[in-house]
Amino acid sequence: MPDQLRQIHGVPVYVCAPDGALIGGERDAVDLLGDMAAGRAEMIAIPVERLVPDFFRLRTGIAGAVVQKFVGYHTKVAIVGDVSAYAVESGPLRDWIRESNNGRDLWFTADLAELEKRLGG
Repeated sequence: MPDQLRQIHGVPVYVCAPDGALIGGERDAVDLLGDMAAGRAEMIAIPVERLVPDFFRLRTGIAGAVVQKFVGYHTKVAIVGDVSAYAVESGPLRDWIRESNNGRDLWFTADLAELEKRLGG
């Protein structure tokens, strides 16, 4: 399945395919912003499989740089998939996930069904 734009409860969401190029820094985020620009997406859904493992090691700064690039362009971010193995290893990551899920710009969801539910209400 290629990356595609979907309307989820009226929100244009650019859904990345799990088997696409890895996202490991700001340049990759900029490339995705370019890919999604034509569809005027308000949110990007990134499968866990697309993120380099260092994304989940907060001390590398990759997560902050990638997320900030999207948010700076007024694009909300959903990280979709099981992040529990990473969260078990890092208290700060667990805290970031919890805080993000209480906010508006970044969510961690188990799957697209959970994302759809969050967008619906």
